[in-house]
Amino acid sequence: MSKTKLGTAEAIMIILTVIVARSILSLPTDLLNAFKSSTILNLIYVSIIAILIVLLICKLFKKFPGLDIIDICEITGGKVFKNIIGSVFIIYFLVSAGLMTRNFCESIKILYYPMTNVFFIIALFIIAMCIVNRLNFSATAKTTLIIIPIALISILFLFFTNINKFVPERIFPILGNGFFNTFILGTTNIASFGGIAYLYFLPPMLKEPKNFKKIAIISITLTAIFLIFTVAILLFIFTFFTHVDEISPLYTAARYIEFGNFFQRLESLFLLIWILIFACYISIACRFSMNIFQKLTNIETTTPLANIFGLLVLGIALLPENLAIVQDFGAKIYPYLMISLVLISSIAILIFANIIKRKKENYLRKET
Repeated sequence: MSKTKLGTAEAIMIILTVIVARSILSLPTDLLNAFKSSTILNLIYVSIIAILIVLLICKLFKKFPGLDIIDICEITGGKVFKNIIGSVFIIYFLVSAGLMTRNFCESIKILYYPMTNVFFIIALFIIAMCIVNRLNFSATAKTTLIIIPIALISILFLFFTNINKFVPERIFPILGNGFFNTFILGTTNIASFGGIAYLYFLPPMLKEPKNFKKIAIISITLTAIFLIFTVAILLFIFTFFTHVDEISPLYTAARYIEFGNFFQRLESLFLLIWILIFACYISIACRFSMNIFQKLTNIETTTPLANIFGLLVLGIALLPENLAIVQDFGAKIYPYLMISLVLISSIAILIFANIIKRKKENYLRKET
């Protein structure tokens, strides 16, 4: 396991990096296209569910202080079970990182480098990620401490500088396509909180594992606020949403900012912030994957894995034939993959582990 230990603020920023990275792509558009005027109401609803789920996860981890879900799998199901779950999570992290990298780089190509092969743009991100992960994870953690607060402030800046262009009536009808779509089908939007997956592996990486619950609640609450503001910006400004001709609707919203003739093209500054966020995200995804692999194989150091995992992300990113396939994965496959693995299966494992531990404690109590 990496010797780097994360402080409370660093851990919170790492969880936030995951959702911010998805939000600068097509996540807000996917939500708005599915739920229209009820998107904000739906996000408030699923945010409450997400916080309740995180509270449950924290309660289930309470009996296993300082352990992650891989350790718990080994205790309850042995090495075979541990290897299966660990391998599934590695695939989940790498596939998500690879396809999101392809999506982001294709968008950069469309905007600024239409004649450039997307391979070279992706390769720059992979090289940066490999260098960072060969050095020390603390570099990424400290970068998120700087860049994620800037990203959160930039969203508030984007919201308030565009407020004069808002059309509040676009929130009506308040239930959008109806109650069933907003509150029943809309429950799948819990997949928007992808950072929950990384919570399962945080305890051993924390300087103070006792702060795990605080980290989880704060990070998910900030995620909810960030998502609501992001969607509100787009809902109140636009009457329609683009998919492939812009890096994201947020990029378009940034173009609406006006500060006279001196401050122009502020969207380029936003893009720079988003590039740094995305570089941090793929470094985080690969670092967590490397840590899992180290636990499965008991190797002494993860340093040689940096290049190997970087090449895997590169291969996954280049696998789809076009951007449409990548966006379909994000909109149609990723939510159900996240729900089935990160929520249903993982929580079931934790519940099962708690039942086994309780039985063992009761047995020992009777013996004594």
